[in-house]
Amino acid sequence: MTSFAELPNSATKLPDHTQLPESDGTFVKNFQEHPQSLLLTDSITSKLDALHPDAQYCIGRDSGIYWRITEPPERGAESPNWFYVPNVPPTLNGTFRRSYVLWQEYIAPLIVLEFVSESGPEERGRTPWTGKFWIYEQVIRPAFYGIYEVTKAKVEVYHLVERHYHLLPANDRGHYPITQMSVELGIWQGQYLNLELPWLRWWDDQGNLLLNGQEKAALVDARTDQAERQLAQAENQLEKAETQLEQERQRAERLAALLRAQGIDPDV
Repeated sequence: MTSFAELPNSATKLPDHTQLPESDGTFVKNFQEHPQSLLLTDSITSKLDALHPDAQYCIGRDSGIYWRITEPPERGAESPNWFYVPNVPPTLNGTFRRSYVLWQEYIAPLIVLEFVSESGPEERGRTPWTGKFWIYEQVIRPAFYGIYEVTKAKVEVYHLVERHYHLLPANDRGHYPITQMSVELGIWQGQYLNLELPWLRWWDDQGNLLLNGQEKAALVDARTDQAERQLAQAENQLEKAETQLEQERQRAERLAALLRAQGIDPDV
């Protein structure tokens, strides 16, 4: 088995993403993982679009990151539940990525997230060449590695400093700053789709929750309803003012008629 670091420079002889398996045949562990990945992607996309006006970035969800040559090939890949790579094209040669191949692109993901149903012994494994923690820390080397324990509603975020992961402390809001993205990562209790659960979510660096598409639409609807109510109130007030003005005009006319009947010129 050969690691990415040990590969020769003639990378053109190595398999690319179209020649490597895109799945190892396993399935998602629980029903939260898929919507959790969707929620993370949906709410961060506008932020990433602002960070990358050239659209040069990609997001992977349960997709393979190939880091060594093995037999069978899929044993040389890790498939994080969610990861983000900056400054790479979203497609290769006009086709969707089947996987992310380090010896083909060289740029490491900025952040990798793993969702675990139990305590996550595999995700915390430090055994060389087999433990996920070791592989992320020593070979793939994302700047941030997050382990989200679903049942405990808890997330640990590690920051790569001098080739080793250090546990990142939470800030005053209980979030974990991902400085290169100008966002924070944390736990949010609420409903997404039809599930009321603690969710892993993004905030901006000012502590404002980054909304998903459904929430943005609901906010627009709420603002539209509020604007319509305010407009209706303004129209009602205008109507009342016009009615009052007409009543005052009629009162003035009656008073003028009364004065004239008494021989008094109301204009003097």
